[in-house]
Amino acid sequence: MSPAPFQHSVRIYWEDTDAGGVVFYANYLKYFERARTEWLRSLGVQQQALREATGAIFIVSDTQLRYLAPARLDDELQVTVRPLHLGRASMQLTQQAWRGPRLLAEGEIRIGCVDQQTFRLRRIPGAITSKLSFQMSDEMRDEMRDEMSHPVSNSAP
Repeated sequence: MSPAPFQHSVRIYWEDTDAGGVVFYANYLKYFERARTEWLRSLGVQQQALREATGAIFIVSDTQLRYLAPARLDDELQVTVRPLHLGRASMQLTQQAWRGPRLLAEGEIRIGCVDQQTFRLRRIPGAITSKLSFQMSDEMRDEMRDEMSHPVSNSAP
């Protein structure tokens, strides 16, 4: 059984809207980024501290989004984060933006862990994978343990 997704509130301001009075489509990527950052922070992972201590940073390597309904000025959205897969050097997340019971946008985001200097793929630090594994279903945890037993290559995520 998967834990409930992490939720982060976002208020829509004038700067978020386009000439039609709705949220500009690219802003959903910003909302998803903020929710991921707050999700990691809720798990005790501060990205600046991670970079300073290990040289590891997370980058977005792939996104797929669907837009289902518009958000407008003053709306309050709930943006969710749910892990789908945690590998040695990357993770796949599903994210959604909701206004009340209405789903507005959803997507899958792949995050890679790279060295801050070389941008070469590297293993996600063990302290982080142990924190992230608690966010996964039992089935995903078993799959992750199997994958973690193999070395990581230095190719793109």
